Amino acid sequence: SPASTAVGDFNGDGRLDLAVADQGSGAVSVLIQAPLVTLTPGSLTFASQVVGTTSAAQTVTLTNTGSATLSVSSIASTGDFSQTNACGASLAAGANCTISVTFTPTTTGTRTGTVTVTDSASGSPQSITLTGTGLQSAVTLAPTSLAFSSQAVGTSSAAKAVTLKNTGTATLTLSSIMITGANGGDFSQTNNCGGSVASGGKCAISVIFSPTANGSRSASLSITDNAQGSPQTVGLSGIGTGPAVKLAPASLTFNVQKVGTTSAAQRITLLNTGGVALTITSVAITGNNAGDFSQTDNCPLSPSTLASQASCTVSVTFDPTAGGTRSAAVSVTDNASGSPQAVPLTGTGAAVLLAPASLNFGTIKVGKTSAARTVTLTNLGSTALSITSIMITGTNSGDFAQTNTCGGSVGGGQSCSISVTFTPSATGSRSASISITDSGGNSPQTVILAGTGS
Repeated sequence: SPASTAVGDFNGDGRLDLAVADQGSGAVSVLIQAPLVTLTPGSLTFASQVVGTTSAAQTVTLTNTGSATLSVSSIASTGDFSQTNACGASLAAGANCTISVTFTPTTTGTRTGTVTVTDSASGSPQSITLTGTGLQSAVTLAPTSLAFSSQAVGTSSAAKAVTLKNTGTATLTLSSIMITGANGGDFSQTNNCGGSVASGGKCAISVIFSPTANGSRSASLSITDNAQGSPQTVGLSGIGTGPAVKLAPASLTFNVQKVGTTSAAQRITLLNTGGVALTITSVAITGNNAGDFSQTDNCPLSPSTLASQASCTVSVTFDPTAGGTRSAAVSVTDNASGSPQAVPLTGTGAAVLLAPASLNFGTIKVGKTSAARTVTLTNLGSTALSITSIMITGTNSGDFAQTNTCGGSVGGGQSCSISVTFTPSATGSRSASISITDSGGNSPQTVILAGTGS
C-alpha cells in the first residue's frame, strides 16, 4: 500500500532515524544507523601574519556523531591556507580526528579560504570558513646613493646620513647593515636601527668616507631584512686624493759594459701625479746585483716633500763587477699608494778583454806562413772565467791558425795568450776571426783577422 517516509533524530539519541508510515496497516517506525559529521569550531580566524611567512597551526575537530562508520573521501583547504590531518579514510561512530590548519598570506589585506570535508555523511561536503590578514614590511631608503667630495687619502670625511623607513604594515626585522663592494674598506657606517623597525617607523644610518688610495672609490651600503627586495642597497662613491708616483721609463737596460768600467748615466723621472704633496723616505738601489749599479738624485727626502705635479730625476750608472747578465732595481719608498715603487735595471758585464782587437798580417806569399802574432785574453772579473772554445771562423778561416795557453779556464784577474799565423791559400785579401766562447758575458768575443796573399 502507499507509504510515506521522514528522516530525522526522532528519539534524541544523536542518530538518524527513518520513519516509514504504511497507510494501509498503520504507522511503523524503523531505526536506520548512519554517520553524522560535526566540525568544531565552525570557523577559524588567524592573527595578522607577515606575507610569505607561516602562522602557528590552529586545529579543527572532526567528530562522527552518527551511529555508523564515516567514510572520508577528501579533506582540502583553499586560499592562503594549508591543512594536515590524521583522519584517514574512515572514522568509527563516536570517534574524532584533528585537522591542523596554517596561514601563509601571499599578499596584504584580508585573506579567506575554507577547509572542506567530503565524506559519506548526510550534507557532504561539510566546510568551515578561514580568515586571516596579510601584513608586509617595506623599506624606503633616502637618499638612494651617496657621493662624497674629494678626500685626501688617509683622512676621513664628515658623515652623510641615509634614512631607513618601514613603509609596510608589519614590523621590519633587520638581519644586517654592512658595507660591501670593491672598495668597501674605504667606507664605514654606524646606525641606530637596532634589530627591528616598527611599521611606519624609521632610523638613521651614518656613512663616512676614508679613502685608502687615489682615484674613484666605490662600494654599497647593504641592508638585509625581511622586506621584499632584500638586501636593499645604497650606492657609495668618492674620490681619493693623495700623492701618486709615476716613474718613467718603467725600466732601464744598459749596453754591454766591461767589468770595472762605468757606463754613461741613464735617467728616471719621478712625477707626483697626485693631488697633494709626496713625502719621499728613500731612493735606493736594491736587488741581486745592487752593487753593480749606482744612483744619484735630486728628489727631496722627508721631511721635505715633492709638490703635486712636480718631478725629480734619478740618474743611474752601470759598473759591472762580473761578466754576464746583471740586474737590480731603483726602489722609491714614499707615502703614495703602492710604495715602494721600483724600476728594474738590467745590464751585461763583459769580463773578457782581448788585445789587440784585430790583427793584420800584411802581404804574404801564397803557401808561406807568417810569423806568429799574439792576442792577449784577460779575465777582468774576480771569479774564474770558463772557456768553452777558441776557434778560427769566417770566409777564409782555413788561411789562419791559432794555438793558445788558455785551457778550460782563466782565473780572476789573470791572462792567457792566443798565437795566430797566416798562410794564404790564394792571392788577394783574406779575412777571418778568432771566436772565443766563454762565461765572461757578451760571448762569443771576436778578434778580426786580415791579410793579403801574393
